[in-house]
Amino acid sequence: MKKSILFVTGISGAGRAEVMKVLEDLDFFCIDNLPLALLPKLTQLTNITTTSEQRLAVAVDVRGRDFFSKFLPTVDDLQNEEAAHRILFLDCVDDVLVRRYSETRRRHPIHEGDSLYESIAAERVLLAEIKARSTFVLDTSLMKTHELRNRIGQMVLHRDVSLDLMVNVMSFGFKNGVPLDADFMFDVRFLANPYYELELRSQTGLDTSVSEYVLEQPKALETVESISTLMEKWIPLHAAAGKTFLTVAIGCTGGQHRSVAITQALVDSLNERFTLVTAMHRDL
Repeated sequence: MKKSILFVTGISGAGRAEVMKVLEDLDFFCIDNLPLALLPKLTQLTNITTTSEQRLAVAVDVRGRDFFSKFLPTVDDLQNEEAAHRILFLDCVDDVLVRRYSETRRRHPIHEGDSLYESIAAERVLLAEIKARSTFVLDTSLMKTHELRNRIGQMVLHRDVSLDLMVNVMSFGFKNGVPLDADFMFDVRFLANPYYELELRSQTGLDTSVSEYVLEQPKALETVESISTLMEKWIPLHAAAGKTFLTVAIGCTGGQHRSVAITQALVDSLNERFTLVTAMHRDL
């Protein structure tokens, strides 16, 4: 097993901060603005390898003047230590870079010539070899955040991350107030209530007897199927738009019986299609 670090660098203004946020969403442990001198120490301290579930991304600060001459030799030295490090180089067209600097009013780290275009051109020359030797080159000129996320997932993880959206199915009771963070909300109070069955009143929708009582009602299965079908269509749309978390709320009167049973059944159904679906019972 080889040690593995993803180094993130590139043209100033190409969106390094946004890329690091995306990598965090993709479960990378991210370190920003790490001085070159600390890279060897970092590799000694970390046990993250190519087969680890953990992932590490390091954004290297290009503002240090020694970066341009020492970055590749430093990475080469680390590669000799049984490592499989990778470099993600961020690029962007000049006009977009100039617009971004104008909007943020930040100074370019390379002060060359009389214009921002000249500073960008000078930095491109200094970074040419690093770009040529990078594992991945990503042009962020026209990318929106969700497009950036999908592209990085394809490049770095070699898979489609467009469906990597966490879905939380939450049961609740209307008498305790509706959940304010719900993206979708469904009312299942039309189902027969186990509360009025004395032997079931003290139990919850997590108990088999209550679950069977609820789900044996024809309208209960129709409800689960209808919500599941709707979510199978809408979850990919929300994921493609860049959303990373979705809450589906299922409500009954007290949040003890019907909503709990329906929530559990819905989670089981959605788990056949999606991998990040969990249940939460707010009022149990």
